[in-house]
Amino acid sequence: MAEVEKGRKPSEESTDDSEEEDSEEEPKLKYERLANGVTEILQKDAASCMTVHDKFLALGTHFGKVFLLDIQGNLTQKFEISPVKINQISLDESGEHMGICSEDGKVQVFGLYTREGFHENFDCPVKVIYVRGGILIYSLLLYEKNWLNRWKTSTLHEGEGTITNVQWRANLIAWANNMGVKIYDISTKQRITNVLRDNVSLRPDMYPCSLCWKDNSTLIIGWGSSIKICVVKERGHTELRDLPSRYVEIVSAFETEFFISGLAPLADQLVTLYFVKENSDHMEEEFRARPCLDIIQPLPEGYEEISSDALTVRNFQENECRDYRLEHSEGESLYYIISPKDIVVAKERDQDDHIDWLLDKKKYEEALMAAEISFKNIKRHEKIGMAYINHLVEKGDYDTAARKCQKVLGKNMELWENEVYRFKTIGQLKAISQYLPRGDLRLRPAIYEMILHEFLKSDYEGFATLIREWPGELYNNMTIVQAVTDHLKKDPMNSTLLTTLAELYTYDQRYDRALEIYLRLRHKDVYQLIHKHDLFSSIEDKIVLLMDFDKEKAVDMLLDNEDKILIDRVVEELRDRPELLHIYLHKLFKRDHHKGQRYHERQIGLYAEYDRPNLLPFLRDSIHCPLEKVLRHFQNCVKLTHCNLSFIGRMGNCRRALQMIMEELEDVDKAIEFAKEQDDAELWEDLISYSIDKPPFITGLLNNIGTHVDPILLIHRIKEGMEIPNLRDSLVKILQDYNLQILLREGCKKILVADSLSLLQKMHRTQMRGVRVDEENICESCHASILPSDMAQNFSVVVFHCRHMFHKECLPSPGTIPGVQFCNICSAKRRGPGSGILEMKK
Repeated sequence: MAEVEKGRKPSEESTDDSEEEDSEEEPKLKYERLANGVTEILQKDAASCMTVHDKFLALGTHFGKVFLLDIQGNLTQKFEISPVKINQISLDESGEHMGICSEDGKVQVFGLYTREGFHENFDCPVKVIYVRGGILIYSLLLYEKNWLNRWKTSTLHEGEGTITNVQWRANLIAWANNMGVKIYDISTKQRITNVLRDNVSLRPDMYPCSLCWKDNSTLIIGWGSSIKICVVKERGHTELRDLPSRYVEIVSAFETEFFISGLAPLADQLVTLYFVKENSDHMEEEFRARPCLDIIQPLPEGYEEISSDALTVRNFQENECRDYRLEHSEGESLYYIISPKDIVVAKERDQDDHIDWLLDKKKYEEALMAAEISFKNIKRHEKIGMAYINHLVEKGDYDTAARKCQKVLGKNMELWENEVYRFKTIGQLKAISQYLPRGDLRLRPAIYEMILHEFLKSDYEGFATLIREWPGELYNNMTIVQAVTDHLKKDPMNSTLLTTLAELYTYDQRYDRALEIYLRLRHKDVYQLIHKHDLFSSIEDKIVLLMDFDKEKAVDMLLDNEDKILIDRVVEELRDRPELLHIYLHKLFKRDHHKGQRYHERQIGLYAEYDRPNLLPFLRDSIHCPLEKVLRHFQNCVKLTHCNLSFIGRMGNCRRALQMIMEELEDVDKAIEFAKEQDDAELWEDLISYSIDKPPFITGLLNNIGTHVDPILLIHRIKEGMEIPNLRDSLVKILQDYNLQILLREGCKKILVADSLSLLQKMHRTQMRGVRVDEENICESCHASILPSDMAQNFSVVVFHCRHMFHKECLPSPGTIPGVQFCNICSAKRRGPGSGILEMKK
């Protein structure tokens, strides 16, 4: 491999080595020294020129020899051409004919596979030769074969010194001499332009011109330290006159900080082989003498450097700018750097090279991603993932290393087990536990059991998490159950272990044991376990435990599954816990008033003891309570309650209930409230009669009966001279209540009148609107079209506000009210807004 050093711009200051490595960009090209036969040749001789064909290489030397080589540099054929330096070699497109020119003026063209040939000798050195099909160019003499297979000679240019470079593309030929670069159009036999040499102070033999065609119309010229990009364009018809049909536009021209030795295109960029200027002050001598290969992006008046590589070729210290050449193979994007004692091949880096660079920079994540994206194009790096994992483990980033195992190890179970044992060795089994395969592809059960035992030793919560997340098929369930049981002997009340043991029992279908643990722990999943596995037969004797844990959920579950746990069974289990029995029966009654009817009598006592506010609603809604037994129950109660009295009233003995309130409770407010509930005039009369000789009761009546009984009736019955507490306030209140009633009536009257007027006006506006009559309407009597077919005739139509229409002659006889006609359809139902009539005549 050729040694390559990344180049630096002269203006850059040296920095710390580590910082330089971090900021170093990935190279664009990779380099390889052309060896095999080339090495032996250049040990005895020196390269002077080389040309590249897709199939082979042709190398010329200073001792006048030409060697044909394969792409790997192996020697295939040797030609003794001249005792002096070979200046240039040219191959035609097919690779069947080769042209050679040498320093002693010899020009030879011959077939590599035929005997045909062409030989010519000149008195001066011939620097360039170009072979293309049946055309030969050297020293700007154009040789063309005619139909008799004879050479026809024509001179393209003369009188300006030695020609140093020729390049041909399509119909355009470009050549360089000491004055500049000319471009010739062979199709029109016209020279298009002359691009003058910029820096005339440089010796053209020391700093030769470099030419290359980027495409059929773009020529790149490098001479000295300047680069120009020229585009050949068609001239407009109005501009022709005596000018060539094409012209050249220089689209980019710029100076560089180096001397150009060779040029080649790379997409829209440019590959430049250069020799560093001797007057550069910021470079070391050793680095300055090396040839450099740059990739630059041309701009209209400058360039941007993309990459720069300094090449350590053999004997580079003895070489000059003219000793280097750059040849390229367009088909494979290969660039050959030719020096007298070495040939280096540069090629674009592929995906494998990109991954190599990432690995070298320890960018394992990016390397792995690049390998995944381009897995079809890479030829090596099968173990890049393992290298990344090893790097993470060495760095101590165990969690990331374990996570990457999923992607890297994939379905290779052997690699998975090796990694698990490695993580065990370094004490990091917990890190890899959550990433182990647990789907269709699985490791041996012993692997999972080993990790569970590791968690069980030090992390109960982590152990419980794995049991919840891992399918039970991964490990031997009984082995883990036994291990958990052994740990519970040391810590029998550990809720985490108990919960986990219940989950293990559930997976093992030992639901009764799991249920016992859940109930013992009062775990929220107990109800889910019962529903999911239909364990209702197992909970018949555990109903009290369930209700002690969560009464609401337990009762809802029992009621939702009455077919599995009968009501009688639940009542039997709750007989010693009346407060729980009441909750159950109460919810049962709320759902269905009839299902628990046999327990309604018992519920009266339960309501009276645990839920008195709901007793009265229960009594009102239940039709299954024996009234005599209920009444006996209330009569046995020492303390009367509102429910007792309401029930007595419900049985029809309202006077008895009112008497009990007045005599036993002596509560006038309750008596008034009871009378209001019953809304019975006789009951009010009894209340007034009982209260007439009791001043406190009279005060209560005066304050509360104004909306049910006329207060005057009560006032007239009060004896003269009786002292009544707060009589004045009570009378004032009666007057205020009366005044309020009057105000309310007047307000309601005003609202009623205003609404009536508004509705009347609305009805009037509605009835004043026109009614659309067209041919689609029919007479409601004869069912013919309401409009005649001949609109010129006189006709009369009657339209009611109810939208019923009649021909006037079809209208029924008038009603009983003279001058008023009603719609007989609507009047049969109800006489209303449609009574009015609109008459249309023509």
